[in-house]
Amino acid sequence: MSRDPGLQPERTVLAWRRTALTVTIVTALATRLALIGGTVGGVVAVLSVAGWIAAVLIIYRRTATIPPAPGAPGRVVPLLALVTIGYALMGLLLIATSLL
Repeated sequence: MSRDPGLQPERTVLAWRRTALTVTIVTALATRLALIGGTVGGVVAVLSVAGWIAAVLIIYRRTATIPPAPGAPGRVVPLLALVTIGYALMGLLLIATSLL
């Protein structure tokens, strides 16, 4: 069974686009909820938007330079993982502050 080498890069680009859309939606919701929270909420909103900018730039760069054969991920994937962890922590912070 032969494999079409053109489909894997296309699926990868689509996955990165879904990730960008998810990060955008989470940022919009987190910013909306955070702005209700006063000064702490403002800081969370700024961090959320900064993380969104970093994630979108990384995703744009990754999709623009996807090679036909997989290459080494370098520092980009760990940086995106840190941004994702940051979003998870901000979400927990927003949930915790809304319960108080």
